[in-house]
Amino acid sequence: MKYSLSQKLTLIRPLCPETHKTLRLSDVLAFGLDGIDCEVLETLEEIEAADLTGRRILFAIELGVSGINLEYVKMLKRIRLNRQMFRGSVAGIIVDGASELYTKSVTRHLEFSANRAGCAFLGRPLVEGTLSLRNYNIVANLLGTDNLNAYRQSVKDLAHRLLSFQPLGVKYPHILALHAGHSQRSNTLTLWQMVRQGIGDRAAVLEIPLHEGEIYDCKGCKYETCLHMGEQSRCIYGGVITEEVYPAIIECDALVMICPNYNDAISATLTAFVNRLTALFRVHRFYNKQLYAVIVSGYSGSDIVAEQLISSLNMNKSFFLPPEFAMMRTANDPGAIALREHIREDAAAFGQRIIVQLGGGFV
Repeated sequence: MKYSLSQKLTLIRPLCPETHKTLRLSDVLAFGLDGIDCEVLETLEEIEAADLTGRRILFAIELGVSGINLEYVKMLKRIRLNRQMFRGSVAGIIVDGASELYTKSVTRHLEFSANRAGCAFLGRPLVEGTLSLRNYNIVANLLGTDNLNAYRQSVKDLAHRLLSFQPLGVKYPHILALHAGHSQRSNTLTLWQMVRQGIGDRAAVLEIPLHEGEIYDCKGCKYETCLHMGEQSRCIYGGVITEEVYPAIIECDALVMICPNYNDAISATLTAFVNRLTALFRVHRFYNKQLYAVIVSGYSGSDIVAEQLISSLNMNKSFFLPPEFAMMRTANDPGAIALREHIREDAAAFGQRIIVQLGGGFV
């Protein structure tokens, strides 16, 4: 089913019994949404009664010192039980906290769950306010203002990006797939090959293996050094990252991360890639590049790996998150993935959905 995006904004702000409506969040929302036609949903009953398909949604979550908003938790339960709740919608998130903790972890859970319920997310969809607002030190310095005004302006920018968003359709997309696995015994690579069969010849697919021992992790160069190298699409440590991956990132319409679960995290090599992407990110934004993932866990924890990709590549590095961005399965012994029931059909369907979404068909 194809959805038409609403032209108005829907603000979902589940009231926190601990804080009710914090003055700070009310203040930044008043500034950021000034002059914007906006529907406001604050209670679970209002959220359940609304049709939230085809919407431009701004989640605004306020957290007490505990980091728990019970009305939000109730909403999260509904989201996880209704896989159709946000079909055809695109969203951003504001989280306002009463401590220095929990804002990012709450956002990861919300975004992962809403994405599985059909919601897409802008690149860099999160505006967060910790208790001290020290997370705005750099932004405030760049804007020549104080941290609270930097927070206000960030909310305004997010709201306007959300309102101006239009899906981009690509007739013959370029897809970059990155992995660090062993082709002979990797269940994750086997699953990716099934997905690729679903993509077929409707896209140009480039696979780049990132072999262990060939990738240096980011060493934290000075900002000026990193920016200078990024302007040349290079990184001071060179190697396959700058010679092959950087040009492929610039050219691609979608990035597929092929991620086996290593101790509830992506592998060290793929982590190094994400860290090394910083130099390129200094110069390029990836708002129009979609992020996908193929994740296989030996036991459990695929959601943790998916959330790591969301926070590092969507929240941080600005890749657009299409609906149901990750295919996640469980398989332990080498070759076990091929024995999963309906696995080839499911993988082919995921590959076909990638093509449809890259063609602008996710709304």
